[in-house]
Amino acid sequence: MKKIKKFFGVGNRKAHNTAALIANKEGKIRLEEAQPKVSGDFKSMTRRKLLKLGGTGTLGLGALAMLNQNTAQAASKDPIPIGSMYPLTGWAAADGAGYKRGIELACEEINDYGGILGRKIENHYVDTKDMSAAEVTAAANYLIDKHNVHAIINGYNIGPNDAEYEPIADAGIIYMHVNTAIQHHNTVASDPDRYFGCFMADPAEYWYGAGYITMLADLRDQGVWDMPNNKVGLIIGSIPYSVVIANAMKDAAPAKGFEIAFDEVVQTPTQEWGPVLAKLRKVNPGAIANTHFFAGDIAQCQLQFVDNPTNSLFYYQYGALLKSFRDIAGDASVGAMTGTVDGLLSDDYSRTYVEAHKKKFGPDADYQPGGLSYGPMHHYALAAAIAGGTGEPGDYDQNRKIAWALKTFTYRGPNGSYWYHPEHQATMPYPTWTRDPSLGHPHMLQQIQDKNKDPVVIYPEPYIVGNYQVPSWFK
Repeated sequence: MKKIKKFFGVGNRKAHNTAALIANKEGKIRLEEAQPKVSGDFKSMTRRKLLKLGGTGTLGLGALAMLNQNTAQAASKDPIPIGSMYPLTGWAAADGAGYKRGIELACEEINDYGGILGRKIENHYVDTKDMSAAEVTAAANYLIDKHNVHAIINGYNIGPNDAEYEPIADAGIIYMHVNTAIQHHNTVASDPDRYFGCFMADPAEYWYGAGYITMLADLRDQGVWDMPNNKVGLIIGSIPYSVVIANAMKDAAPAKGFEIAFDEVVQTPTQEWGPVLAKLRKVNPGAIANTHFFAGDIAQCQLQFVDNPTNSLFYYQYGALLKSFRDIAGDASVGAMTGTVDGLLSDDYSRTYVEAHKKKFGPDADYQPGGLSYGPMHHYALAAAIAGGTGEPGDYDQNRKIAWALKTFTYRGPNGSYWYHPEHQATMPYPTWTRDPSLGHPHMLQQIQDKNKDPVVIYPEPYIVGNYQVPSWFK
């Protein structure tokens, strides 16, 4: 990870609990309070300009009027090529297939209602397989050179470390993804003019770690969880993503009164958890977190843990959200905790997406991953319409207008609000970074309470839909 001096210069526009991420001499990340300041984007935003744009950072009446006005300005009826890069084969194929379904559903909905300024969307995709830098960069080049795509919108590609940003920046098109990587902040901040079109539609992985410790403390302090001791045990996946999350947990724990009593890196992917679980049982921590996230792997971890459990809350980062985790772990999954900074919300807005997904793909298709590509696709379409149309590769001026619109108009998708930090062009978490749920992407703590149903959101307000239940393996 690149060393940085400062990631976050501004808070949200309401200056709630503004924070900064600081890298120390060893390159580790810590959270510090920072003085709120206003970026150049907002300094140049006069009241008159703001009123013309609808009055707020949401899609207001002014923006809708612009949509109607610009509809007549569509220069061509040719389809608009939009590219996507998914891992359709390999260890992340289930997520990749879900992201593909999300894009297909969004494009179908947009096209049914007129496309972007009267032009239909035509989607092109490439399988990124194991998501190496070479595979993902080659996919971006292919989409740009072969299909002349105006934007690339997809889920995650874990592994390229932003290598794919280079051909995308050369082409000057919009790129929206959920790589969940602090590396994105570093890259965009290193050259904002070059990477103006790169957007991360979820908070960075760092926030999983800081947020997990905050959630544990809140459950303890609210009397929801009767904590047997202050010990936390960490099982750490070996990829950098998982290591960053674990390091953030270590950094945040002391301030909340927790002791990291055990931590060990396990070479992943793996389905053999016996040795590390044996060591954890000797420590008997009050809470255990596994920062590996492959659903099939961590389902095996849960099965092996309940064979001889301790009275520990067991938390799995992201992967336990997926239906495949419950399918494999079965009854052993009930009681497990999971969390996400980009999960599907349990509200009426998200239910519309879920029902549309079921209608198109059937009731057995997992709709969780698709929301992560569905929301950004709709946001891009709105931003392009406000900006007067899409921009092909090389049309830097038009794509800069779209980038401006993405940062100016907050969009509410099935996974929460897409408000992009003006300097880092990534969404920010609620409640760890901002206390305003209308701006922050919610970091939710969920518990599996029925192997046949989605995990139940038990934190934070206003997204709670159920109460914490004592896991069945507690003695």
